[in-house]
Amino acid sequence: MLRTGLFSLGVALVIAAPLVGIIPGPGGVVVFAAGLALMLRNSHWAKRQFVGAKRRWPKAGDLADRGLRRASRARRQLRAEDARTR
Repeated sequence: MLRTGLFSLGVALVIAAPLVGIIPGPGGVVVFAAGLALMLRNSHWAKRQFVGAKRRWPKAGDLADRGLRRASRARRQLRAEDARTR
């Protein structure tokens, strides 16, 4: 019940982001990021969709991972650096 409520709140924040984006300042980006974080933490479906999008658009996925401070980004970066040094 709690996970469903948090996921629904995340969806509402993502939908509200363009409306908040009209106001001057970076508010829409912050609201969108908060909604995306709630959705990814509380839904396996959203995680699968996010991974598919990251595979299709890797640069945008890296930017999203950096913004969400995901541990998977740090692991990928370490692997890439290790591969470059070899």
